[in-house]
Amino acid sequence: MIEATDVTHYYGPYPAIQDVNFDVRRGEVLGFLGPNGAGKTTTMRILTGFLPPSSGSVTLDGYDVVEKSLEVRKRVGYLPETVPLYTDMNVTNYLKYMGTLRGMPAGRIRARVGEVIDVCRLGDYRKTQIGKLSKGFRQRVGIAQAIIHEPEVLVLDEPTIGIDPIQVVETRSLIQELGREQTVVLSSHILPEVSMICERVLIIHEGRIVAEDTPQNLAKGLEAVDRLEVEVGGPSAEVLPALQKIDGVISVNHRNQQGRHTYVIQAQPGRDLRDDISREVISNGWSLRGMQMMGMSLEEIFLRLTTQEDL
Repeated sequence: MIEATDVTHYYGPYPAIQDVNFDVRRGEVLGFLGPNGAGKTTTMRILTGFLPPSSGSVTLDGYDVVEKSLEVRKRVGYLPETVPLYTDMNVTNYLKYMGTLRGMPAGRIRARVGEVIDVCRLGDYRKTQIGKLSKGFRQRVGIAQAIIHEPEVLVLDEPTIGIDPIQVVETRSLIQELGREQTVVLSSHILPEVSMICERVLIIHEGRIVAEDTPQNLAKGLEAVDRLEVEVGGPSAEVLPALQKIDGVISVNHRNQQGRHTYVIQAQPGRDLRDDISREVISNGWSLRGMQMMGMSLEEIFLRLTTQEDL
């Protein structure tokens, strides 16, 4: 559906993104993840035809975003980081106006306004002046204007930034619903947002793509240490040093949750310490209540790829 090839964009002498390559399949929800200033917004603007690349190319449904910009915009709904709202208009009139700007027939505009108001759960605010809405409801209006023309692709740039936790959950739920029918590209620096909504993750750092895969596959590819979570019934003052002394153990982190003692053990790469740990626990007369391998979280993956520190 979307294909970006060697995309680079400069602001003056400074590159915002360099040699960016990726594709988005039809019906996919892609998470575009990166720290602030990594190049996410620049990429979103290029995808939607609002900003031409300095070099490289982007096609959407076969149309070049520069040469066929109007065709691309017919097929894209865009929610920029700063939502383009006319605060002196009420919700219904604003959505009608946006439908008119997009060249929709008058009859279809009337029907579609009602549909998107329902989808975005704005029914109680259809006649409310936008300037009087909370940030969260303004964000919903922004999503409504992005889908008013029934685009095939929805591009959302930081859709939950600056709204309260309850509205974040509701906005995520709305995006998940939209993702069942549309191709969605979601940019964010909020890790739980991407892991909860997106099927595939693309990580950008300092203007370059540094990883692209599902969170699960990224974790497998980046695992530098094997980690085990072990629950032991025994005095932690004795269990902790005993586990730390096992050959091949790098570190042990003890957790006590309401009397439940667990130990997260990091082992040297390629070392399977399950048998050694079991023998140590049993030989001391403690009970081994559980043991499981642990994968990397999306947060750990993100930090591994965007910092120079070893986790």
